[in-house]
Amino acid sequence: MPEAKLLTLRVLQDAVRGTAVAFRCVSELQPAGGQGDKVFPPTYAGAVYAKEQRRVPGREQPVECVLLDSVQAQANRMEEALQAAVDEGRLTIPVIEVDFSGADKSGLLTAIRKVTSLQAPHRIADAILRDSLLGGKPFRQTDEGKDLDTVSLANATALYELCPTALVFGMWDSTGPKGGMGAKFQRAMVSEIVGTDAVYGVKTSSRIDPLQIRAAVKVVKGDGTWAIARDPQAKGAISPSEVNHGNIPPDVSDGGVTISSAEQTVTLSLPALRRLQFPLNGKVDVKVNVAGRTVLAALGLCAAALAAEKGFDLRSRCLLWPTGRMEWELLDQPGQTPTRLALEARTAIDVLNEAVTAAKGLGLGWRTEPLVLKPAPQLVELVKKSQELAAASGGGEEGE
Repeated sequence: MPEAKLLTLRVLQDAVRGTAVAFRCVSELQPAGGQGDKVFPPTYAGAVYAKEQRRVPGREQPVECVLLDSVQAQANRMEEALQAAVDEGRLTIPVIEVDFSGADKSGLLTAIRKVTSLQAPHRIADAILRDSLLGGKPFRQTDEGKDLDTVSLANATALYELCPTALVFGMWDSTGPKGGMGAKFQRAMVSEIVGTDAVYGVKTSSRIDPLQIRAAVKVVKGDGTWAIARDPQAKGAISPSEVNHGNIPPDVSDGGVTISSAEQTVTLSLPALRRLQFPLNGKVDVKVNVAGRTVLAALGLCAAALAAEKGFDLRSRCLLWPTGRMEWELLDQPGQTPTRLALEARTAIDVLNEAVTAAKGLGLGWRTEPLVLKPAPQLVELVKKSQELAAASGGGEEGE
């Protein structure tokens, strides 16, 4: 089999301009502890795993599979990788940033520092950005914020220049002035990781307290603290375990899976990008459209390459390792063998920079410094009160 070709700007431009369907990357993963080592999938409501029967190539019957990382989680990891590259100075992309530094003199918000459009769950349409100020005005009432009220598939220029990742990973402006009628863009980039031949196991839990504090000694909670209960039978008297003291008896419960292998499937839809238009001064230009779509394709591929570079440490006890190098396929002419393409993070950044330069030459803007917002007073108060409540209750409340 011939070696994979290097992905270049020309290859990307031709794919976007032509009739190619998608860039696809399928990677086999194994637990870092070796084949047969247990991994822990994410849990959903009711402490259950997302499991299902799937058709797998080479198998006559459906196979028991379990979701190891969802489409949403994968998108977040790719955006986190982009944010890290921006913070490290490896990459410059348009980002909106809510700066919490100095927002509260008590110091409770110091740890937050900033939240960007790459970190907010709903990207540029998130309530965190909506409830922040630009130049002293609510963001959605500024010229930049008002642009979001008019973006659409036929008019995506403002979103491209403010938050291009929303056009790659999807966005629904349901928190804006139009509510559910706000602009909606589908995901062009989709990725998930699935474990095959899942066999469900158990997990153990226990804790030995070096102080040997006994459950019979009762305590009462106060305002963020606790005290010994004078009467163990009094109302409000609780076990020391409620304030994290004492032993936890050994216990066994359902948890973890073993799998034959895991597979990450990443697809970048080119038809989804071709639906986007980028008018300048009210005029649509085919060359500008192709240039903007090429930048977005490069941005998606760059995000995937950067995320792969960071590895697949999905959560506690779910560290995966690719059995081979990340390799892409370009799905072009039906019936023809897909073109194999090699793309590492460093090359992906170079291709993105070249695509951005080409688009700039045609008039499409590309912010190299973050658009900095400040949290509105009511948002600061909401976060502060929530943190105070969490500190007093010990956390664990719904929504945390």
